[in-house]
Amino acid sequence: MTNSLRELMGDLPFTAEIDWMLRSKNRARKDHYNLTRLQKSLPAAVEVVKPYAKNAPKGKKVLFFATLHYWVEQSAYLGLVLAGMGHDVTLLTLPYSEWHKEKDKFSQRQRVLHTKDALAPLSPLIRHASMLDLKPVINLPERIQADIKEISLWDSQYTLMREEVDMNDPSDRALYDLRIQRNTFAAKAALEWMQTNKPDVVLIPNGLILEMGIVFRVARHLGIDAVTYEFNDQREQIWLAQNSSIMRQETDYLVEARCGLPVTDAMFERVADLENARRGARVWGKSKRLWQYVSSQGADETRKMLNLDDRPVVMLAANVLGDSLTLGRDIFASSMTEWITKTVQYFARRTDVQLVIRVHPGEKLVPQAKSMGTVVKEALPVLPNHIHVIGALDKINTYDLIEIADVGLAYTTTVGLETAMNGRPVISCGQTHYRGRGITIDPNSWDEYYATLEKVLSDIPAHQLNEKQIEFAWNYAYRFFFEYPRPFPWRLMNFWDDLDVWPLERVLSDEGMMQFKDTFGFLVGEPFTWR
Repeated sequence: MTNSLRELMGDLPFTAEIDWMLRSKNRARKDHYNLTRLQKSLPAAVEVVKPYAKNAPKGKKVLFFATLHYWVEQSAYLGLVLAGMGHDVTLLTLPYSEWHKEKDKFSQRQRVLHTKDALAPLSPLIRHASMLDLKPVINLPERIQADIKEISLWDSQYTLMREEVDMNDPSDRALYDLRIQRNTFAAKAALEWMQTNKPDVVLIPNGLILEMGIVFRVARHLGIDAVTYEFNDQREQIWLAQNSSIMRQETDYLVEARCGLPVTDAMFERVADLENARRGARVWGKSKRLWQYVSSQGADETRKMLNLDDRPVVMLAANVLGDSLTLGRDIFASSMTEWITKTVQYFARRTDVQLVIRVHPGEKLVPQAKSMGTVVKEALPVLPNHIHVIGALDKINTYDLIEIADVGLAYTTTVGLETAMNGRPVISCGQTHYRGRGITIDPNSWDEYYATLEKVLSDIPAHQLNEKQIEFAWNYAYRFFFEYPRPFPWRLMNFWDDLDVWPLERVLSDEGMMQFKDTFGFLVGEPFTWR
């Protein structure tokens, strides 16, 4: 069936449903949106949870939103755990796979049917609703309309992996318009459901971009508690936030509750062990991720490789463009691209210092993203001898650069925190979680930024962190790396492997509850506590 025919058939009543029942339902799915494995596993999973749900005290009324098939898979099992703990869970799904492409109506209607069939076994414990079946409200508040525009721009940047979205370019404009359309529908449907059903809490992955971002904004507009979550590189861990998007990494509550406590020798050694693993290009803990692709070669050897002389060294640590951890983090620059562009142009005139730009090694994993190296080349087609660009694949270890650096410049990367841990002055230029903690210098305008550069570079020793600041940086690092993540059984992208290790029986057992019960409570809005 051609795309045009599928679009036509999608407008005719019952065509998708009849085809589904007679022809497509029992065929192997070739669509990327595939919940077949989930569908086969859920009947047994529901039987495991039933006795727990029957004996659990009454909990909260939870709306759990999920889109994209991998979030739906994980959400079904997390929803079962919450139901087993006594919560009244509705799983609201949006069966899209391509957030950046238009899908014909016939295929989309069949995805709705496939999702309903796959999640039907949940019905004794969890209600399922498809957002595409909801009747959306007609009008949206102005605040939500503004949110839609902001999030749709971030969606476009995230998809294009660049910050420049050219509204005069037909391709860029089409993407932006599609995201406006999708987010507007999601906002209207979510607003209608929440106003009618009045949940106690809304649980949402990510909470920053795509429909996940707009559902979060709708919940907060209505004054409903909203919890968002994401995953770091470690197994059996989750990041979560209450009433903010987890991608903004707002840690004020962590600082207030934990950073006044002392750092013990054991805690210091644990942070040092993590830093040494990164310095040595080794995996650490329950992670398979390498933060560096070459181990430390020492400060002296790195200086020789870069041909650095005795002039002070300023290290600029870049993020990966389009990473949702960088979206919406601008302070005085309109984008990270603008910040880097103007920064390298400033340093082109400062031959009294040497600028080393560390392109994030993570660019290796997203080759479609616009490289920060390209941004530098566009800003300075001819690179002066005192400015050095370290590419994502270059055999230079970032932690050798931290040791060499006299001053650090950072947008949101954790390298800024790690530079402060080494006592170096760090100028923080994006809204990152460690900014405003007394361990970075925090300009709020271009004038302040340039004045700060002049002041710091005129007397670098006077701006070195003192002992108390360094101690706080290590304290904060411990809290952020080891207390900010919470125990959780299943990652997203390795969900089925983790489910083999932590099946529902084990998660709901005394052993599992000992490890994860607090986290499940936080996910439905219970106040954060620490053991």
